[in-house]
Amino acid sequence: MMNTVDLVADLGEGFGAYTMGDDEALLSVLTSANIACGFHAGDPRIMDATVRHCVERGVAVGAHPSFPDLVGFGRRAMDLTPDEVRTDTLYQIGALQAFAAAHGTRVRHVAPHGRLGNLVATRQDYAAAVADAVASLDRSLIVLAQDGALAEAARARGLRVGIVGIADRAYRDDGTLVPRSEPGAVIHDGGEIAARTVRMVTEGMVRGVGGRDIPVECDTVLLHGDTPGAIALAHRVREELLAAGVTIAPLTEVLDAKAGRAQAAERGVRHG
Repeated sequence: MMNTVDLVADLGEGFGAYTMGDDEALLSVLTSANIACGFHAGDPRIMDATVRHCVERGVAVGAHPSFPDLVGFGRRAMDLTPDEVRTDTLYQIGALQAFAAAHGTRVRHVAPHGRLGNLVATRQDYAAAVADAVASLDRSLIVLAQDGALAEAARARGLRVGIVGIADRAYRDDGTLVPRSEPGAVIHDGGEIAARTVRMVTEGMVRGVGGRDIPVECDTVLLHGDTPGAIALAHRVREELLAAGVTIAPLTEVLDAKAGRAQAAERGVRHG
């Protein structure tokens, strides 16, 4: 399996006077950041500061678009049309692009948040809407997704896809996440989270809640910064990956290395 992986977390998820997580401390662990774009969290001041801090630390900037659900933190299902999903996604990426340009960088990837992020894994119409938004705006953007409808829709449009492994969330045996409304959806034991992450990256497997080993790709590991002990846990995950011989690298480098291995394997088959 691959021995190079990106580390990403959701940042900028405060609003006004309210803050969530210690973004500054988490930035020292990360190579990429999903930045809230105002629909589930974030506001112009927070977006500006978060992008600035990412640039200062050399962390790649990514957009984290959501349903327009500030009260529910983007975690409630909303009956939007596919065109509303497409235009809402465009709106949010565009807002973050302005702050990225102001700080001399650009948006590198797009990672749907919350309920939208869950639905695009299974709903073909929402997946197509997000992929269409990205493809129409900037074809160099990487789409972060779990294996599923969005990853397929993005690839069909010629977009690069980074598959996300989620360190502290339980997986069903079909490879989807256990909904947060169900018991055991979030894993809190640091040792278990670190061990699961290392296995996802080095073996390409994760144990589902039904006891079945599920094949998973993992180009980037999603760390959460809004849970108790999150910073210490993020450092532990990084340290145990490094101890297992894994290289932590920006997502573009991870995907380039993955493409290089695939091309080498293809040449080997042709000449074998």
